[in-house]
Amino acid sequence: MKKVLLGLLVSGMLALAPGVWAQADAPAPIEYSERVPSEGAGKTALYRRALDWTQNKFTYGPKSGLKAEEGAGAVRVTGTGKVKKVDGKGKEQDVTVLFDFVFRANDNGYEYSVGSFRVVPDPKQPAQVISFDEYRSELRADKANDRTHNDRRVTAQANSLASEAAMSFRSYMNSTPAEGQVGVAGGEN
Repeated sequence: MKKVLLGLLVSGMLALAPGVWAQADAPAPIEYSERVPSEGAGKTALYRRALDWTQNKFTYGPKSGLKAEEGAGAVRVTGTGKVKKVDGKGKEQDVTVLFDFVFRANDNGYEYSVGSFRVVPDPKQPAQVISFDEYRSELRADKANDRTHNDRRVTAQANSLASEAAMSFRSYMNSTPAEGQVGVAGGEN
């Protein structure tokens, strides 16, 4: 009986293995997004707070394409970051990445995302931009990738960059100055 159960377990695991390998071949897009409920803050106040962050606290520069629509409660900006790949000799090389920060406020809260990553593969040609997935495919096709693992290296760094930008924004939004009284209601000291 034990041999039959063990045989079924092993065959089941083998049957599922191709599906797991197929997922590993197609990495998920690099993105961080969140929907945040907010009571009482109001769409306009949330919009102004997000606009202040993008104008004064957004450290991923040079930034470009700042678009703000107060009526829609939307802010969008393109930021710049760096990831590092290594050459065949193990020397690090900076690669410029561009990403979009998108914010939308409504009466019930806000949502934001950090995504749409693109790469400037040649620093001498900054106008030439390719999608992150295309760049990752080029790295994967490189014969030295078995040794350098550049595809995984830049993916991890871009994920970290997206998370870092999102956490910076969320921290700023959570540090909204308190309005009214702080402390126990109705209590006198």
